[in-house]
Amino acid sequence: MRYAYSTLGLPGTPLDRTAALAAAHGYDALELRAHPEEPLHPDSPPADRAAGLRTLTAAGVTVLGVAGYARVAAPGADEPVLAELHDLVRLAADLEAPYVRVFPGGADQSAAVADAHAVRRLTAAAPFAERHGVRILLETHDSHRTGAAAGRVLDRVAQGGAGALWDVLHTWLGGESPAETRRALAGHLGYVQVKDVASAQELTPLGLGTGVLPLAEVVAAVPPDGWLCWEYEKRWYPGAAELPGQLARGRDYLAGLVAKVKATAAAPQAE
Repeated sequence: MRYAYSTLGLPGTPLDRTAALAAAHGYDALELRAHPEEPLHPDSPPADRAAGLRTLTAAGVTVLGVAGYARVAAPGADEPVLAELHDLVRLAADLEAPYVRVFPGGADQSAAVADAHAVRRLTAAAPFAERHGVRILLETHDSHRTGAAAGRVLDRVAQGGAGALWDVLHTWLGGESPAETRRALAGHLGYVQVKDVASAQELTPLGLGTGVLPLAEVVAAVPPDGWLCWEYEKRWYPGAAELPGQLARGRDYLAGLVAKVKATAAAPQAE
């Protein structure tokens, strides 16, 4: 298993600092929030992108994904959404990142209409992404929060340049078990965002393993060569504890869950 964390947990922090923290605490990569508040985003000039990549390479850290804000199932014209997707793909390619995260954003429409928007746009954008060595991942979020809903779209797209990002909070809020999510996203899964919260009513981020999310079941459902990315939503919950002091414990907690899965798999089965 490989580990990353999202810069959503360190809003506005310079890239050299986030990369140094990743390297110091055993994280292989970063998920970069691609927003104008952050060091790198789709409007960043080529020189800034190149400098950012050098900074990450020097720290021995890669970019797992560029977390964009395109909404592929949202109402409206396709052209602005496709332009946004192309910009995110170019940024990911410049940073040598394999993935771009996008949202559904299809609320206030019927499921059929939202699905149709997402299928049409992802089908159009996937070949462009694939040519750039990037995969656009539809996050389990908002209008398509379950693996069943995201998988329904991706089954229709059926292209290598499109896949799924499993946000474990939203599938749990949608009433879907980790095993059900994994089955629904079979063949589509890019990576998994892990997190923890106190309850469905209290979503302030907590340290991994201190809340109610079924993280052990999630880790058991992730392919052994997959990625676990800790998305600690400090940007949206400024009162949450600071992330740096929790990074080592979070990494150790995930590694412990992975070790338990391996031990269970290696144990002799009773006749």
